[in-house]
Amino acid sequence: MSRKSAVAPDPTAIGNVSSPPFARLPDPGSTFSARAVRLRQLAETSELSPYLQFLADLAQAQHAIQADLPTADAPDGPTIERARAFAMPLIDRARIEGDTVVLSTLFDRLFAAATPIEKPIAAAEALTRVRAADSERRGVMARDVFAHALPADAIAEHIFIWAALQVHFARLAAALDVKALVPVADGICPACGSLPVTSMVVGWPGSHGARFCCCSLCGTLWHYVRIKCVLCGSTKGIGYQEIDGQGGAIKAETCDECQGWSKILYQEREPAADPIADDVASLGLDLLMRQGPYRRGGFSPLLAGF
Repeated sequence: MSRKSAVAPDPTAIGNVSSPPFARLPDPGSTFSARAVRLRQLAETSELSPYLQFLADLAQAQHAIQADLPTADAPDGPTIERARAFAMPLIDRARIEGDTVVLSTLFDRLFAAATPIEKPIAAAEALTRVRAADSERRGVMARDVFAHALPADAIAEHIFIWAALQVHFARLAAALDVKALVPVADGICPACGSLPVTSMVVGWPGSHGARFCCCSLCGTLWHYVRIKCVLCGSTKGIGYQEIDGQGGAIKAETCDECQGWSKILYQEREPAADPIADDVASLGLDLLMRQGPYRRGGFSPLLAGF
């Protein structure tokens, strides 16, 4: 059962938030290890426990492969100024095409680290195939990820590609000057141009009650006012649905203008919430929303096969 709630006033509009920063950059040195902890915690009480345990091991592998990677280079001054002038993300994803460090070294490290992880036979076979793929094929799969379109017959292979790309782009985003980030478009990461996986109402000092979108690729968080559609920017016809008895820690924000919906987490109700881990663990909300008229927006690769 679900409940559709009335739209509540936006705390950012009534003075509860002093001045939230526009963005918070990822910390790749702690993000993936913390996510692994959260996934294991969620696995303890979830029907998705085997999948969550697998993802926890994968997140730990993402953390481990960073040990001695070369320092990520931030865009130079002219590149930043050009991106800001044309309201473009600061990181150019197309540059990965000629980046042999990513297409070979980083991918190979992630795939090797993922090999001993306990996983379903289908996932193990997918990993074997993606390990054997050459740089050209890996580049094609990377472009699928950038396009937020995972082929139905190769979702598992693309999940491993996405996991490696997450590490790379989190490191690139971490090297940016957060003050250089500016809004580019509704529902677009100002750092790398990817779609959000979820949004989250945070409890940080100085930003309590503010909503931030979480990038599905680099992990950058950017401020986005509440009661506004993450997908189309509309402020009309916004509603909220949730599963009864779940404590209101995660809801579906619906938009009657574009007929889309996205997940919104409430950190004040679940301080340990992780935008990606809790997205997967709340699959029940996705299944519920499929019964209605709204389509899910953003990009949630870890739920692509469900």
